Formats: sequence, structure tokens, C-alpha cells
Amino acid sequence: MQETQQAINRRFDHFEYLFQEFQEATPLTKGEKLNKLISQVDVLSLSEEGMAYLFQKVMELESAGVFADSAWAEPNRLQPLFVKGTLKGGHPTSSLELLSELRMLTYAKGEAQSEAVTADEAAAFLEEVVAHNLEFVFNTPTEETRATMSEHELAKATRLFRFLMAEMPLEGIKEKLVEEIHLLLEQRPVVTRHAHDLIHLVSEKMTLDLNQEADQQLRKYIDALKSPSEGTQKYPTAEWYQDFLDRADHATLEREALEMGTHMREYGLVSRYHAQLLLHLVHEHRDEILPIALQLSLAGQGGLQQNPKFVRKLIKSVVHTHNADAIHGLAKMLEIGLLTRQPIRSGLDNLLRIHLNPKVERRILKSIAQPHPEVTALQYLVGSLMKILGQPLGIGQGNNPTCQSARGISMWSQHAPAKLINLVITAATQNNLIMRFEGQNLESSMLGKGLVTTLDYNLDAVSVVLVPHLDKLYNEMMRLASGRFEDPHKWVNPAMYGEWIQVGFASVYDYTTNTIRDFDGFMRRFYAAFHPDYNGNQRMVYPNPIGIFITSSRGDMLGFHAVSLLRVTRNKQGQVRAYFLNPNNEGRQDWGQGIRPTVFGHGEKHGESSLPFEHLAARLYAFHYNHLEVPPRLPQVPASVVLQVKDLAQQSWGKSYTWNETVRLW
Repeated sequence: MQETQQAINRRFDHFEYLFQEFQEATPLTKGEKLNKLISQVDVLSLSEEGMAYLFQKVMELESAGVFADSAWAEPNRLQPLFVKGTLKGGHPTSSLELLSELRMLTYAKGEAQSEAVTADEAAAFLEEVVAHNLEFVFNTPTEETRATMSEHELAKATRLFRFLMAEMPLEGIKEKLVEEIHLLLEQRPVVTRHAHDLIHLVSEKMTLDLNQEADQQLRKYIDALKSPSEGTQKYPTAEWYQDFLDRADHATLEREALEMGTHMREYGLVSRYHAQLLLHLVHEHRDEILPIALQLSLAGQGGLQQNPKFVRKLIKSVVHTHNADAIHGLAKMLEIGLLTRQPIRSGLDNLLRIHLNPKVERRILKSIAQPHPEVTALQYLVGSLMKILGQPLGIGQGNNPTCQSARGISMWSQHAPAKLINLVITAATQNNLIMRFEGQNLESSMLGKGLVTTLDYNLDAVSVVLVPHLDKLYNEMMRLASGRFEDPHKWVNPAMYGEWIQVGFASVYDYTTNTIRDFDGFMRRFYAAFHPDYNGNQRMVYPNPIGIFITSSRGDMLGFHAVSLLRVTRNKQGQVRAYFLNPNNEGRQDWGQGIRPTVFGHGEKHGESSLPFEHLAARLYAFHYNHLEVPPRLPQVPASVVLQVKDLAQQSWGKSYTWNETVRLW
């Protein structure tokens, strides 16, 4: 610790030395000295101590002319909307932007005065900045941010906003927080940490005025998580609530179960008290109240009635006040009838009795924000698996380039749940996986690294167990399939995901020449395969692993992304929309040209994103299809439909490539 403090002091001393040099510099050397000083700002910004130090020094820096003749010279002319773009621009502009926010914070707190900006104006400015940069506040960067910012710059931005959040009130961003929480909960994510953090932030840092609409909604979120019933509001500690449960009569327990179950069903949030209630019901043999506590439909009740002993076993073995999210997974599993299937029950029963590999156990506990000593790593793992089996569209990739792995876990959960359970058991006990590719057995422990160099642990426990292996296996399959003059995904996707993946494959991107080839033929196949007007109105049976170009809000090419096309249908407004799983779990996306995926409001099921069919088509580069059924339908697709999509593509990501109109023999 002493050495660490010494190192911190040395950085402060170096900053003071460079600051002195800047102050004493001549006009000829001023620019050079400023660059050196700002570079030290960059270094200090990555630690809490450094950020606090810069905050204390920022007005001295301003007086010395650090902002002179720059875009930040006049604080009254700064625009909150521009802050994100400047932070993404990288050093040195991001470092000057950071200092600008710290300067505004001194004005907002009244620690310095400005003739140009009042304290209230500065506070309002910062509130708007925070509202537009919640991805940095909670370190949940969008796909665009991950593609454009280095890890260093992302860490710097995250550190800045953590500091701002700790130092300022947040009353002015309530509506933005309501929107953010709503977007998160509509997707029913398996990992609820971000939503919990937002709700705890509101609860701890805001005074709510229940005459205001935004405040009323925030109160509902807080109640769903912290006090979802009359009993929890009256007895707001675990000890008091348990005593209340022990004394409660049947009608009272039913009321508690109904209120908690309703909150869970409406928001996908599970309170710790819900776990306490459920365990009480099981231990007291009040099975008749379980369907109410789980808010089960008639189908779900049927699943419970067929397997009451196994459901009770799962609750006793897995549910804990610090593992309460498993309850939502259990309810959803019962709703879709998973526990009526013997292979699922056998697999889960086997999983409950395994001994975790020590390395896997450490990874699981590392993924839990605050692991509780009474909850084992295995309980966290089984609880996570229950959530994924019940909410297969809630899976996410975190801040990892592993969309293929997340997509696979979601697919198996939907269409091969017993296989998924077996994969988890093998990886959890052996810290290893074997998959077959074209007659060759691939063993993950024998392979080099995949796309992940450092795993981001903001993942569910199942992903923490599986993704390191799936990532390496997928990467090795891609390596083995390269050099065939076609997109390797043609062979890798069926081998990785399962036999339901169609063997027909179309890719508009030519890997060998880095060109776009036969876009018209490619797009005709997509419409003939999936658009109800041209495919005989056939519905999709299995998810289709498709590849898309990710673009910025200006339509510029950012990179490739793996999603699953789930269904194509006409919504209530008569619009044909494509519904897909997007493993990045974003509700705030802008792909340019008015192409904005939505997660609710257009017929989406929880966990789905959707776009008008032509908008998804305009970002598509690869898909699988039935090569026997599709070709005869091609003449039905009008040239005007293809041209509409082609224009969108050519004016966005297409500008990054040469277009080859040669007809391809698909």
C-alpha cells in the first residue's frame, strides 16, 4: 500500500512539474508544454485519486490558460450533446473534455464562480451530460462505442462519470432514467445488475415527488425490487419479514404471493423478499400458494402439478435471498413446459450434484457483483441456467466480442435445452469442452485463444462457464474453414449450433477479394426465403444465424455482428417486421438512415429487437436458407424492392467496399 501511495505521489509531483513548466513557457513553447501537461491529465484520470486531484486543480488550470483558444474557452457556449462525441475522439481532446466537465462541476457545487455560467446552469448542463452518457455511468457501452473507443479511453470516460455521479445531485435526469430502466426491463435480461444499479441509484440519491409522472414510475421500480408487497413495506428487514411470515394466515400469504408475483411478471424484477416468501411456502408445505407466487398461467400450473417434488427440490436447492433472480427463471420454465420433459429434469438433477472445477468456481464467483457466503458457486450457476432456460432471449455478451457464443447459448436454450445442460455440466466439471467439426474432434483446452483476450465478467454464470470454451472452438472452426473461397460461416454455423441450421448459405461479402458481389441475387434470396409476400407466407421454425454490418448513427461501417433472426411477421399496423436476438442487449441503437432497432412497441416479445424487414435487409451480409425451396420463388421478388434496399446499403456500409455486380452461382 505504501508503494502504491508513493507511486501516486510521484504522478502528482510530475503533474506539478509539468504544470509549472506550462505556466513559465514562452509563447513559442506554450503548445509543446500544454501537450505534455494534458498527457499527464490522461494518466491521472484513470484512478480515483487522480480524478479527485484534477478536480481540485482544474480552476488553477483554467486560470493558467489551459482552455484558451480552444473549443472549451467559453463554458457558456458548450453543448451537452457534443460531450460524448468528444470523449470518443480520444486523447488529447477527450482529456480536455474531461477537464471541462470537472470545471463545470466546480461551478455547480459553488466552489468557483463564473460570470458566464451560474451554479444552476452548470448543474443543469451536467445533468444533461449524464443523461446522454449513461453507457459510461454504468460501463455498458453500445456496440458503436465498443467499436470506436479504445479500452483506455473507455476506462477514462467511465471514471469521469463515476466521479460526477458521486459529486452531484441527479434530480434533473429522472425522465431519462425512467426511459433507460424501461428499455432494460422490456428485454428481460438474464443479467439484471444494470437495472438494479439504476434503481438503487434512484432510491439512494433522489427525492421523489409522487405528483410527477416520472417519479411515480421510478417509485414503481423501487417497490418492485425493494418492497413489492404490503408485508415488506411494514416489515422492511429480513428478520422482521420472516417473523411476519411465521405469523401470517392463509389469506395474508396469498396476498403477499399475489403482490410479489404481479411485480415480477410486470417488470421481470425479483425482490429478495420474494425468495424468502417462496422458501417459507415450500418449508411450510403451502404448495397451493406457489402458483400465485410464481404468477403461473394454466399451462404453468399444469407443469407444476405434474412435477411438484422436483419444483420444490429446485427451490430448496437454488433459491436464496441473494440468488432471487432464479425465481423468474423457474416461473418461465414452468410456463413453457420445460420441467415436464424428463431429459431436462434429469439434466438439472445431475447438475445439482456435480463438483465444480476450482478454476470454474473462481470464474463464477468473479462474475457475481457481491457474492454471498451462504450462496455457493453451484447455486449461482444453476440459478443462472434456470434463467437462461426460461428466458433464452435475455442472454447477453457483455463487453465481449462473443456474439457467436451468446447466440449459441440462446439457440440451445430454445431448441436443445438438454444439450445446453450437458454442455454446462462438462465445462463446469472439466473446465473443457469437445466439439466435432468435419470429422475432427476439437478440444477447447488444447486450442489457443479465441476473440476474447480478457473476459469481461459482467455476464451470467452460465456464460462465464461456457463462453471461454465456445469462443475458442468457434474461432478454431473458422480457421479450419478459411481459404475455401467462401464465407467460413457456411460450414461453421451448422457445426457449432446444430442440425436445424439450413445448409443453403448466402453471403454478399466476398472474403477473398474484400468486395460486395451480386447484391441483387443475394437480396432476392433473402426476400424469397423470409418475406411473407414472397415465401408463400411460411413462418420460420428455427432461429437463423445471420450476419449484419453494424453502422454508426451516420451510417458508417463499424464492423460485423452476429444475431439470430427469430421470426418475420406483419404487426398490428400492417408492417412486415423482422424480429431478432441481438446479444448486445441494447435498447438505444441508431444505425443511421433512420434505421433504429426497437425492443418494444412494435410487437416485440421480451428479449427481441425488431426492424422493418427492408431495414434489416439493408444491414445484412449473410444468412442460411433452404436451397431446395427458395430458388423457384426468386422471380416473384420485384426489382424495385431490391433497389430500395440496395440504395440504403450502398449509401452506408457499402461505401467501404468495391461492388462487383457479377452474378454468383449460389
